[in-house]
Amino acid sequence: MASEQTIDGAAAIPSGGGDEPFLGLLDVALLAVLIGGAAFYFLRSRKKEEEPTRSYSIQPTTVCTTSASDNSFIKKLKASGRSLVVFYGSQTGTGEEFAGRLAKEGIRYRLKGMVADPEECDMEELLQLKDIDNSLAVFCLATYGEGDPTDNAMEFYEWITSGDVDLSGLNYAVFGLGNKTYEHYNKVAIYVDKRLEELGANRVFELGLGDDDANIEDDFITWKDRFWPAVCDHFGIEGGGEEVLIRQYRLLEQPDVQPDRIYTGEIARLHSIQNQRPPFDAKNPFLAPIKVNRELHKGGGRSCMHIELSIEGSKMRYDAGDHVAMFPVNDKSLVEKLGQLCNADLDTVFSLINTDTDSSKKHPFPCPITYRTALTHYLEITAIPRTHILKELAEYCTDEKEKELLRSMASISPEGKEKYQSWIQDACRNIVHILEDIKSCRPPIDHVCELLPRLQPRYYSISSSAKLHPTDVHVTAVLVEYKTPTGRINKGVATTYLKNKQPQGSEEVKVPVFIRKSQFRLPTKPETPIIMVGPGTGLAPFRGFIQERQFLRDEGKTVGESILYFGCRKRSEDYIYESELEEWVKKGTLNLKAAFSRDQGKKVYVQHLLEQDADLIWNVIGENKGHFYICGDAKNMAVDVRNILVKILSTKGNMSEADAVQYIKKMEAQKRYSADVWS
Repeated sequence: MASEQTIDGAAAIPSGGGDEPFLGLLDVALLAVLIGGAAFYFLRSRKKEEEPTRSYSIQPTTVCTTSASDNSFIKKLKASGRSLVVFYGSQTGTGEEFAGRLAKEGIRYRLKGMVADPEECDMEELLQLKDIDNSLAVFCLATYGEGDPTDNAMEFYEWITSGDVDLSGLNYAVFGLGNKTYEHYNKVAIYVDKRLEELGANRVFELGLGDDDANIEDDFITWKDRFWPAVCDHFGIEGGGEEVLIRQYRLLEQPDVQPDRIYTGEIARLHSIQNQRPPFDAKNPFLAPIKVNRELHKGGGRSCMHIELSIEGSKMRYDAGDHVAMFPVNDKSLVEKLGQLCNADLDTVFSLINTDTDSSKKHPFPCPITYRTALTHYLEITAIPRTHILKELAEYCTDEKEKELLRSMASISPEGKEKYQSWIQDACRNIVHILEDIKSCRPPIDHVCELLPRLQPRYYSISSSAKLHPTDVHVTAVLVEYKTPTGRINKGVATTYLKNKQPQGSEEVKVPVFIRKSQFRLPTKPETPIIMVGPGTGLAPFRGFIQERQFLRDEGKTVGESILYFGCRKRSEDYIYESELEEWVKKGTLNLKAAFSRDQGKKVYVQHLLEQDADLIWNVIGENKGHFYICGDAKNMAVDVRNILVKILSTKGNMSEADAVQYIKKMEAQKRYSADVWS
């Protein structure tokens, strides 16, 4: 109250008994100006001092989070007293996630760690890592495409492949991420593990191989459970201490951020959605208008969409066989439900800031942002959570039985693994389902945002030819929707998003996309004959191939035979692009072999048709050096087709089985055998 009285007292200058005022009116005015000026100067100078702190707290992330000068991981290790560096080669984010978990766990074993993207590092510094005591480099590397390294690991892979450096003194371990349904299972990790040893490096622990077709999470936790004791033994470190759960990011709520500084779904550059400018790629997708979105199935209860995207004005180019990537958004009702389960105000503006100041990754996703936008655009809320998420969620359970259930499923005990398999994986429970069923678990929404993986773009084989449609990209996609063992209906993120994107009149409906180049290519010589095997939506790239061959024929060019093996359930229900295929047959451009598996008592698949056509297939690929293509299911169909091809080559080409296998490998090397498959 004293201060208030002082202020009030100063507000009026008393005059008494007819005496002259102490200060005249002009004096008072001048004094007020001087005081006001001094106050303005003082406040302005203080504001200048405070501005860096405030601007840092609301500074949005940019496309490049590291400058050219800080790509030295050795400097970062030395400056922060670390000795463990975990590199990742990741296309979908799993490799990066595993790397982060290893680096975080290192603290338990007195190995302070950091995660590093090889694309952002000077990898030749590996030669200097031995200068740091108890140093260890771990590589979590995914195999992608036809046995290729991921985009961010490509330069490192080429460096160790072509170089002949001396890596003696380098301690290392490798964990690979692959899928056994693909022929080149974990090729990259296997090669890197072997190559590092050849270059003189010291393998601290055996190569770990994760199989995404089975249970890659189980493979990883089983491997790292044996990895850490081996590391401790190698460096003479006493076993791990008590496990401590540490947050990687700190929460900063930012209610005063200007609306134009808040991210609304941009992948990297702020306002890139409103202000589109090329080049367009994974960090800067193009907002493509949907011109057509129509149903291809004629019945049967399932849905398959034909979508036409306009890329006019984008300067993006594609070839038949390339992929279009699309960034989907999560279902609004699911986002709302997750917000309710976490008792969160989804419109709160916040940033998550990495507590590791040396990390090039300052935020897990663009910040500042609202929880609603983060959950809608940036996080995989429908994915099956991995065990480390369950371990962290357990800490928020108030019911001891529920806490123990989550901890058990996050453990490496046989019972825990079995429970995780049945209760999480087989039941297809996502984060929302877990919080619905574990009622005492109510984690803070910011921690959920930290734990969930990034929402990844979805890739589709382009089903058109740029020769015929230079400014349009066609997509053929089956709507994913299924009932889980718990009675819930799970929906595919991307296809549900696309299904609802229906162009209405003059109003444009857009989706963010970019083009990814592929090795799935037509022969350079049009007269070369081709065989295409594509049941269901495996037909997609071949529609582009046939369009292109028809275009060349219309131009008067000589085009080799084009044979398509297509399959679906029923001619009357899911025979997609029927009229187009029949028209190409009439014009003599296409030799169509169709299998309708459920149109007769005994099921007939494309595999059966291939077996019946042994002479034709040998004539094309054996005698006329034609090309052979497969697109579709990797797990069953693609394996069956390859085995049938081996059998045909053996019988018709008079080869041993081993020679037939080598013949196909030679075809692959010559780009005459290509597969675009998924599991």
